[in-house]
Amino acid sequence: MKEQKRAVVIGAGIGGLASAIRLAIDGFEVTVFEKNSYAGGKNCQLKMDGYQFDAGPSLFTQPELIEELFKLAGEPIEQYFSYTKQPISCKYFFQDGILINGYGDVDDFAAEFHRKVGEDALKVKKYLQQAEKTYTNIGTLFLNHSLHRLSTLFQSSILKALKTVKAAFLVNTLNQFNESAFNKPHTVQIFNRYATFNGSNPYKAPGMLSMIPHLDNNIGTFYPKGGMISISTALYKLALNKGVSFMFNNEVKSITVENKRAVGVIVNDSSYLADVVISNMDVYFTYQKLLSNPEKAKEVLKQERSSSAFIFYWGINKQFPELELHNIFFTKNYQAEFESLFTSKELYDDPTIYINITSKCEPHLHAPEGKENWFVMVNAPANIGQNWQDYYSKYKKIIIDKLNERLNTDIEPLIEVEEVLTPLTMETRTASFMGSLYGTSSNGKMAAFFRHPNFSKKIKGLYFVGGSVHPGGGIPLCLQSAKITCDIIRESK
Repeated sequence: MKEQKRAVVIGAGIGGLASAIRLAIDGFEVTVFEKNSYAGGKNCQLKMDGYQFDAGPSLFTQPELIEELFKLAGEPIEQYFSYTKQPISCKYFFQDGILINGYGDVDDFAAEFHRKVGEDALKVKKYLQQAEKTYTNIGTLFLNHSLHRLSTLFQSSILKALKTVKAAFLVNTLNQFNESAFNKPHTVQIFNRYATFNGSNPYKAPGMLSMIPHLDNNIGTFYPKGGMISISTALYKLALNKGVSFMFNNEVKSITVENKRAVGVIVNDSSYLADVVISNMDVYFTYQKLLSNPEKAKEVLKQERSSSAFIFYWGINKQFPELELHNIFFTKNYQAEFESLFTSKELYDDPTIYINITSKCEPHLHAPEGKENWFVMVNAPANIGQNWQDYYSKYKKIIIDKLNERLNTDIEPLIEVEEVLTPLTMETRTASFMGSLYGTSSNGKMAAFFRHPNFSKKIKGLYFVGGSVHPGGGIPLCLQSAKITCDIIRESK
């Protein structure tokens, strides 16, 4: 009888949880070490005086990726997790007074563009049809396989995928691609926004990112009952039911390497042996802190870091029926905003504002009667030592002034409770280097191929998951990274 193999997972973020579940299903004895007192990483929760906030990711797409885990585990997802599709994916407010509803139905969405700004509805439909085709033929190959293994090149679908690659996807930036696809600047700005889904600049990121709107507009956006925290809770419970052990408030100090093989970790001066080690920690910090390899850590920084965020959690003593679950208040000059984020790396004086209000879906759970929980976020540059305390007061004034004008009200007296998350505190809490939300950006034609692989080429038995490695950041991609990594481990047995 073979001895059961042991695996250590460093970090209980979404990628770490999904990896632990998959490894347990594959017969590993799995232990997860987490420095915080909870599972979920960035996908956590904040409670204040009757208000409840999703403190991290706020957009839920591709529920089938979570369903896949439960099906694989042989567990009925209904006992852990449920969700509903949203009729409006996002509400877009422009400074010229135009308001566009991002309807979940493609025909309604296309008609809305024609009705509000005179965009050709057929152009919108054609764009989304192309997005679906690109995602199906290229995106799924990219998201389901490692780009750093020769075996991927021999996938039967690779030739089919290559045939669908348009030169415009690689030669043009996302903005250039969108400007050629649409007639109206409002339409271009909405579809440029999708570069921010992986912390990138639409004026530098490749046109290939035009596949992302397929997820939002063709498939749809969803709301998980209980809020985004319910995703972390469901995966944590599933992991426990599959026999995974969790060691919270236990920070891994180093990864033990012998003869170029990872053999375990050091936690609180104690050694834990393992056949497989998976780091869900930012890959930069994995090399810098856990492997004491600053030179390799520097190599990671050759690719530009993604943007970060400055977030206000506000308990609002009023309800705003004109707002939806997801709301965007656009800047007048989108390109200038991204120049500030990625070039000058400074506060921009007219940032795009995103407001997420989960009390729209579950009013009695997330806010007191007659009130709303506002998750208010602006894009921010990655942390390079800016004065975030000074930025706090400036951002707050800019946001309030802008919302006052657009909503014709006075927001500040309505704020009952407040918490703030800056790029600096994000880096401290979640070990995301420079507070980058998605690890590295996609600001380059070949950026996807330069993202760190899901395995170490120098150290056997060492693997990586999460937003800082392939295929990228955000809950869906972290789930995909876990699948890719565990497939590689299974194949290497």
